[in-house]
Amino acid sequence: MNKKKLVDGTKITVSLIVVFVFVFFGMFGFDQPPTVHAQQPTGSIPTVTGTPAGPTARVDPSLTQGILIYAGPSTFDYLPVGVLLGNQVVPVLGRAQGKDDWLQIYYPGVPGSIAWVYALYIVDLSPGAVIPIVEIPATPTPNSTPTINPTLEAAFIGQQTPTRLPTFTPPPPLDQPLFTDVTPTQRTGVPTGLIILSLGLFGFFGAVISYLRGR
Repeated sequence: MNKKKLVDGTKITVSLIVVFVFVFFGMFGFDQPPTVHAQQPTGSIPTVTGTPAGPTARVDPSLTQGILIYAGPSTFDYLPVGVLLGNQVVPVLGRAQGKDDWLQIYYPGVPGSIAWVYALYIVDLSPGAVIPIVEIPATPTPNSTPTINPTLEAAFIGQQTPTRLPTFTPPPPLDQPLFTDVTPTQRTGVPTGLIILSLGLFGFFGAVISYLRGR
């Protein structure tokens, strides 16, 4: 009789423990994983590339407004492709062939990640760095050649009416006087100078005679 009571008590205890376990996990149980109702998008991990190692250049800090960089070593033949700020450091890839005042730099975001900067804007170039000489890129050709529509030209500019040029009448020829050599004619008689000299001598002698008589 006692064994039966013991077995019944054990069953009751086990039943209570099972009920307690179910109640506990029902109230504080583990959360079930969420059910995925749609396909999750797959993202791509961006590839991080480092800048090329080598000499670097620093932009003049006084240029607070920044400077333009170009697609080639010229401000006239190539278009600007970006901006560098004052005190910014950029990797230097080379120097333009025949143009020592232009440096080729690494500039991500443009075709080929290559741009050109005027060397006079650089104040600090890596000392002792060997900068290779690189070829100058070809000058870009314009997309179109600008032309003037003849209809618009006639409507806004107008046609210049031809004017008659003044006629030029040559002047009559000048009468130039002709000079002929005149041969001096030989004069006959006593020269005037000889007469004057004779009168002077007579006067001198007259004065001498008058002086002598006076003594």
